[in-house]
Amino acid sequence: MECLCLVWALEKLHYYLDGSVFEVITDCNAVKSLLNMKTPNRHMLRWQIAIQEYRGNMTIVHKAGNIHKNADGLSRWALANTPDSQLMYLWKLNHRFQLKELT
Repeated sequence: MECLCLVWALEKLHYYLDGSVFEVITDCNAVKSLLNMKTPNRHMLRWQIAIQEYRGNMTIVHKAGNIHKNADGLSRWALANTPDSQLMYLWKLNHRFQLKELT
């Protein structure tokens, strides 16, 4: 799920991130190891492809959850206050990956 959130954020913020050097700080090891997986399943392969565009400019840093306290609080708070259109976009993005996996 966290990998999907990264893909969503990169697509949503593409205008600001394209050509910029930036850092993704996460408490999820799966996000950091996603780009280095030797044999990903089809679902994760699609995420790798979506993230490839930013590989040269993006650094993924793992920060332990007990040190990275603000991340979970912000994500939980934002969900309750997120407009329906953004929630629908996230659902469509997830649904799109699931449909591609079936074909």
